[in-house]
Amino acid sequence: MRGSIVWLSEHDSPDAFPPVDRALVEPDGLLAAGGDLSPMRLLAAYRRGIFPWYSRGQPILWWCPDPRAVLMPDQLKVSRSLAKSSRNRGFVTRMDTAFRDVVRACGSSELRPGGTWLSPEMRAAYIKLHKLGYAHSVETWLDDRLVGGLYGVALGRMFFGESMFSMERDASKVALKRLCEELISRGFHMIDCQMSTPHLMSLGAQMIPRADFTQALDAHLDGPFEPRLWNEVAVPAGNEAGPANV
Repeated sequence: MRGSIVWLSEHDSPDAFPPVDRALVEPDGLLAAGGDLSPMRLLAAYRRGIFPWYSRGQPILWWCPDPRAVLMPDQLKVSRSLAKSSRNRGFVTRMDTAFRDVVRACGSSELRPGGTWLSPEMRAAYIKLHKLGYAHSVETWLDDRLVGGLYGVALGRMFFGESMFSMERDASKVALKRLCEELISRGFHMIDCQMSTPHLMSLGAQMIPRADFTQALDAHLDGPFEPRLWNEVAVPAGNEAGPANV
């Protein structure tokens, strides 16, 4: 690890993060450690393009990598197999009806290899954000069983994706497709995917410089939507979602 990071105290102001251009090059984007996972600190972090990511036994670690993986909602790559699954497999998508279950599944080592970074403290923190109307889940159901989904945080016209899981082929992709349709209907600009993976890149994600990402934050964090639960109406996965009630 080259350079140094800022250590935060639980008593520091929620927005006491250093400028993101002070993040380490190796490991890419590590900016600060410590603090807490209070709603105010999490929201302050997201507004600066910073997110928490750490393993059990570590202090809270805060990141802002360069470059940044993002997905424009209208640039999702829908393969033929995904389109066929959406139309023919009987999937139904819902939003904000099973947030706790989605977060729990995303943290399951059986359903999501590597998902154990979602400690009980992290899960509790995002459940608090959900209750405040900032964190949302998109769920894929099959025969009234939750078989896939994702969750993230919405601020202004930006959606900060956190994690997804799948118990059936294409179930998480169907949830992502529904999310993109919802975000388009709401006028959202971008999905923050945080870090690149081959899976995300195959779905249309791209890498942009951190400076471009923070510029997008400055331009799109202010929006007309008050924090509240999203549309809870079930939608057959093959149908495009219309504008939600806000």
